[in-house]
Amino acid sequence: MASMRDIQRRKVSVQSTEQITKAMKLVATVKLQKARSRAEQAKPYFDAMYRTVQSIIKRSGDINHKYLNSDEDKKKAVIVITGNRGLAGGYNNNVTKLLTKDENFSADKTVVYVIGKKGKETLERNGYDIKSDYSEVVNEPMYRDAMEICEEILKAFENGEFGELYIAYTVFKNTVSHIPTMLKVLPVSKEAREELSDESKLILMNYEPGEEQALDFIIPKYVTSLIYGALIEAVASENGARMSAMDSATSNADEMIEELSLLYNRARQSSITQELTEIIAGAEAIS
Repeated sequence: MASMRDIQRRKVSVQSTEQITKAMKLVATVKLQKARSRAEQAKPYFDAMYRTVQSIIKRSGDINHKYLNSDEDKKKAVIVITGNRGLAGGYNNNVTKLLTKDENFSADKTVVYVIGKKGKETLERNGYDIKSDYSEVVNEPMYRDAMEICEEILKAFENGEFGELYIAYTVFKNTVSHIPTMLKVLPVSKEAREELSDESKLILMNYEPGEEQALDFIIPKYVTSLIYGALIEAVASENGARMSAMDSATSNADEMIEELSLLYNRARQSSITQELTEIIAGAEAIS
């Protein structure tokens, strides 16, 4: 059995850790309240934006446009949104696994635009080509940040550097439920455009002044909106995951402190019993 001094030192160490996890849980809770409010308010708009633009493109017939043409021979590009810090359970790893565990997004077939230092570190270790790093954006995402990211990525898409664009991020469902998601942004696949029923195919989209000009205006705003929506959901998910992880860590620390207190009391009782035995034995020897 460990000595009383060793047990006491271990108990003090766990108590110090518990204080840290409690503080981190409190900070994550405050941040979550703000991030969740933003995510819940913005989610209907970005969901509607996604459905609307998808519907527009599906109803546009056989349009030949730079943002709609897919080239499967080219690499795929993925915007990977993780956190800059750990201590959030499996939050960061769950996002990177969307790439590392999927043969369609192997390192030799994928270029990565990372938002979050933890995702960058993991993907670099796995040999992925990190095209750009926007890790500072995830601390306090703004719509302007999403616009700048969108401009760079669409320019690369137009230059033929990759043929498809995805976003890997975590959907915020509620405080304890966060869903790692791979969302295809560009282009709309041929199969998706053929999903319309025979009746809806008769109702084609009319563009004014023209489809080229309209899509040149709509698609960048569409991509920007999806990036920004993914960012604010990811921030809410990260803080929710960190709050849950720190809550679990605090509970585990409480259990360890109880166990160590019990061990300490047993060791103390054993020490007292031994001392009494020695005293009694000494007294009997004298008499």
